[in-house]
Amino acid sequence: MGANMARTASIQRKTAETDIQLELNLDGDGTTNVATGVGFFDHMLTLLGRHASIDLKVRAQGDLEVDQHHTVEDVGICLGRALAEALGDKRSIRRYGHFTLPMEETLVTSAIDLSGRAFLVFGATFPAPKIGDFDSELVEDFWQAVAANALCNLHVVLHHGRNAHHISEAIFKATARALRMAVEIDPRQSGVPSTKGTLSE
Repeated sequence: MGANMARTASIQRKTAETDIQLELNLDGDGTTNVATGVGFFDHMLTLLGRHASIDLKVRAQGDLEVDQHHTVEDVGICLGRALAEALGDKRSIRRYGHFTLPMEETLVTSAIDLSGRAFLVFGATFPAPKIGDFDSELVEDFWQAVAANALCNLHVVLHHGRNAHHISEAIFKATARALRMAVEIDPRQSGVPSTKGTLSE
């Protein structure tokens, strides 16, 4: 996809467990409209869109009477697929992004490579199993789904932190900022930023 073409995607995914519609624009201004039925997750997705400076719309209906896992993971699947679709052949992008973000007592580094290969290293643990009624472990599950479907390398490192809410928020913000850098058009890069000539595998 050329640098002058719209970098947008619309994904619909319906299973017996979830029904999700997701739209994004990589060249937006951070406008978000998110409703998943999971309040804390909506907050994290809103932060993601704002700090990545991507427009993001998410509508999700899931089997929340079971738990929140299917909804969170399946939104991650849809977001990853949307990122891959919107990036196209990844021509002229910076490809790599990284950001170290402080949030009060918490410090997180996130680094991303839009390599066409999926790998997640999640070096963060949570001091509490719940953030309100949200399962802390779902943060890793969400980013695993994103990385697997966007076909990117993603490394998340928690340097230190005490508050589970702050840790989750710092992870989403740092990763959003890293993603913003990675998808940015590089005026010095006319082709695909790889000596292989492709970032599809």
